[in-house]
Amino acid sequence: MDADAGSESPPAERGDPGLTPEEDARARAEFAALHGPALRASGVPERYWGRLLHKLEHEVFDAGEMFGIMQVQEVEEESEGEEAREARKKQPNPGGELCYKVIVTSENGLQAADPNSIFLIDHAWTCRVERARQQLQQVPGLLHRMANLMGIEFHGELPSTEAEDLVLEEMWRFNQTYQLAHGTAEEKVPVWYIMDEFGSRIQHSDTPSFATAPFFYMPQQVAYTLLWPLRDLDTGEEVTRDFAYGEADPLIRKCMLLPWVPADLLDFSSSTPEPPDEHYQAILEENKEKLPLAISPVAYPCDHVFKVYTDIQQVLSHLTHPRFTFTQSEADADILYNFSHFKDYRKLSQERPSVLLNQFPCENLLTVKDCLASVARRARGPEGPAWLPRTFNLRTELPQFVSYFQQRERRGQDNHWICKPWNLARSLDTHITRSLHSIIRHRESTPKVVSKYIESPVLFLREDVGPVKFDVRYVVLLRSVKPLRLFVYDVFWLRFSNRPFALDDLDDYEKHFTVMNYDPEVVLKQVHYDEFIPEFEKQYPEFPWRSVQPSSSSASWAVLEGMGSTVGTPRWQ
Repeated sequence: MDADAGSESPPAERGDPGLTPEEDARARAEFAALHGPALRASGVPERYWGRLLHKLEHEVFDAGEMFGIMQVQEVEEESEGEEAREARKKQPNPGGELCYKVIVTSENGLQAADPNSIFLIDHAWTCRVERARQQLQQVPGLLHRMANLMGIEFHGELPSTEAEDLVLEEMWRFNQTYQLAHGTAEEKVPVWYIMDEFGSRIQHSDTPSFATAPFFYMPQQVAYTLLWPLRDLDTGEEVTRDFAYGEADPLIRKCMLLPWVPADLLDFSSSTPEPPDEHYQAILEENKEKLPLAISPVAYPCDHVFKVYTDIQQVLSHLTHPRFTFTQSEADADILYNFSHFKDYRKLSQERPSVLLNQFPCENLLTVKDCLASVARRARGPEGPAWLPRTFNLRTELPQFVSYFQQRERRGQDNHWICKPWNLARSLDTHITRSLHSIIRHRESTPKVVSKYIESPVLFLREDVGPVKFDVRYVVLLRSVKPLRLFVYDVFWLRFSNRPFALDDLDDYEKHFTVMNYDPEVVLKQVHYDEFIPEFEKQYPEFPWRSVQPSSSSASWAVLEGMGSTVGTPRWQ
């Protein structure tokens, strides 16, 4: 994101004047080797890297020498539209709102070619969303600071639920995000942060004068935001950045800027038709799978003993049926039960068509949530079947979602939604909200889908807790796609919430989620299926389980049938 400042760049300035030229060159080379890829990806011009290293090593925050924060009073203009006036009323301080701008105060202005024209912005608050309320309650002074930064009136010494709720709603107008590239699945969950009072006062512009980017300085294990100019600026000019940086599509930009710039998408269609052929072709190419040739299933004798090759310890420990035996040779196996992603189905179908495999081609059409939603819709047109909550891919269907949200809002309908990453499990980075701003901003972290949250779910009465949410997990065996042959194991696994359900406390994990088996400090309620069925029928006598279970099986059938129409299309042969 470099820009022509209208003059040639001077020679690169040394990173640390306290070092000899040789030491400085070595330090700069090490810095470039460690952080160069991230800096290039963020578009930080190399002419700034030397001084950036010096500022990082010595924690130099010199933005105050170049910039100042100006407070202005925004008044309601006669020409202001009704929509803008209504949006203003919903803000924490409606009416004549205080607004801040950052301007260049240096007498000589600021030159983009100057190697020193890069600045560190500190972060006032860093958190993962699921811990935000807890931090507001427990970190001394944090709630007061955030309320002041966001323009929320807050009186008293003790945190109040009302003040917490306002901060948690308003923070989506200030939040920025980054994600760690390495670590466990939990450590890779996106981190959200709010810049300090200086950084948070920088306003949006479609033609920004500055760029910003998050930067993680590894030697100190500290994250900053970097600020650098895109052109020369004179004294008094405003410092702005693009809040929708990188997005060129005008409609998508309009949606992304909704937290700051009100917009009406009620007339835009919320229909979500089938993705184009190219969408699925790109998925296939990304997975690098080679599709199999059409083969006829092999019929084995009833007394055949299957040789199993596996690298999964659970299979090795628990597969004890006499019709199965283990082999160390993959070439001799009748069944391959692999943990790793199998890709060359074509070779297997050509050379060993009788071998059974615990995977099937393009299975990510079911295991990745955006694909699952697209495939499930095939059961009943663009809106999907009744059992599928309305779902949108935030990467490709953001305008449709915004329109649908605003339509429901206008009709006074419930607008609770659950936002999920495409490819994570165990409820990681999954959030329930009724905030449109929150959902729009979550799109900036990792690819996500958003589904209508079921506001009146079927509940199970736990004697120790009360009525809670629960889910039923089935094991399904897919034997063939065309013709579709599907087996459902009628022994199912149950999971329960730990707190009585209510449509409040949306960040209370144990009230709204059922995945409790990964945290040793959380109670895991277990009920065997044959104990659950009579208790369920006792609580819901009008719904005998024999009438409930077939609907689950038919939903599985419909999804796999829809998937088969993708896997079997001629373009994929």
